[in-house]
Amino acid sequence: MTGERARETLSRIPVHAVGAPAAPRPALHGRRRAVQIAVLALLVIVPVTGLLRFDVRSGAFVVLDRQIWFADFFLVSGLWITLATLLVFLYSVAGTVFCGWACPQNTVSEWANGLMRSLLGRRAEVSLAGDAPRVTGSRNTVLRWSALAAAFVAASMAIALVPMLYFFPPGAVLSFATLREDARLADSLYWIYTVNTLIILLDVTVLRHFWCRFICIYRVWQHSFRTRQTLHVRWDATRQADCAGCDYCVRSCFLDIDPRRTEVYSSCINCGECIDACDTMHRKSGTPGLLRFAFGARAGRADLPRNNETSLLGRARWALPFGVLGMLLFAWGAWTWEPLHLSVDHAAAATPGGPVLRYRVAVANKRYRPEHVEVSVHGLAPGEYHLDATALDLGPVEHGELALELSPGLAHGLHAIEVEVRSAQGWSARFPVQHFAGGPPAARTEGGRDAGEARG
Repeated sequence: MTGERARETLSRIPVHAVGAPAAPRPALHGRRRAVQIAVLALLVIVPVTGLLRFDVRSGAFVVLDRQIWFADFFLVSGLWITLATLLVFLYSVAGTVFCGWACPQNTVSEWANGLMRSLLGRRAEVSLAGDAPRVTGSRNTVLRWSALAAAFVAASMAIALVPMLYFFPPGAVLSFATLREDARLADSLYWIYTVNTLIILLDVTVLRHFWCRFICIYRVWQHSFRTRQTLHVRWDATRQADCAGCDYCVRSCFLDIDPRRTEVYSSCINCGECIDACDTMHRKSGTPGLLRFAFGARAGRADLPRNNETSLLGRARWALPFGVLGMLLFAWGAWTWEPLHLSVDHAAAATPGGPVLRYRVAVANKRYRPEHVEVSVHGLAPGEYHLDATALDLGPVEHGELALELSPGLAHGLHAIEVEVRSAQGWSARFPVQHFAGGPPAARTEGGRDAGEARG
């Protein structure tokens, strides 16, 4: 009875659970993950929506769901100048931020690291470092290895579909993934897809960050633009006594770098994981961490802000004009872009050495939607020529042709003829042809142009 009374008395005593407050999540890690996911989504959205891809069947770039031919000089040159300028400016100012925050290779590699360690142990490691694979003994089972292999294969197969979206319409890629027949797909595409899948599987399983450290061409190229002022992780050497020597920042780096001893050219990708790790350790004592993103000196006393700003502004001074030029060229190319392309050339003479009386009128639709066009001839009387048809119905990015036949009774001399094409949306173009009647066959365009001026 005494025991029961004691337990009853104790049960009446109010008990409040007191625990340490949940540690705040690292500031940079969450933001970096959001950017990485957004970039992966963007890689799929861009080709699916027609913002940018390459049409294999017609051999043309597609921008904003419009075919861009190499003849569209301003659009093509403006796009590449703008992209090149932005990359150079990114190299110079932000350094390897793209690698740590946006590169799909790094994103997939980090996912593979996390999955492997969740299945095989926190310190599990399988890579090209030369050491034997490390696996937690209690998790070294066939089931866990099988689950890891299945996840890697499935991810590799899914990732290998993404590049196809930049060369084939989404419907064709869907037909490929569901093993349906599609006239837009070649049989050899399955072999190409298999090779791509194997390469990605090799990268996911063993290469991972080895690729970033020793193979990546992007990293090699940006070394030409990286200087002391470029954004990097700085260690505050003036507070060296506050560094507990825990090496938590080193263990948090998946590239095995000591952020306290980085050089101008290093394998650091500015991911910020070491900064979060150091902040987490020093938050317990109420002091800021010793690592942060900065420009200028690597450690110790920072450069004067004026020196950093002057260096960055100096680079922008020469890069900005090229960037503006590229954007202006691209804007002008988009403004003057023609949705249809008209060309006229002569066909073979009916008899060898005889006069050319038949011309081929070709109209190409550069949009991914149907177009209806009207065709007319100027410079000749109605009885002096004959058109196969006065209208063409063109499907998406389809080419159409019709024949223009001139009367053999044309008066001798040079005839200035214009073939006009007008679309239902009001766009029009004229193609000039100089036809000589009564002499050797000849046909040429004025100034060597392929199309007339667009109107409407």
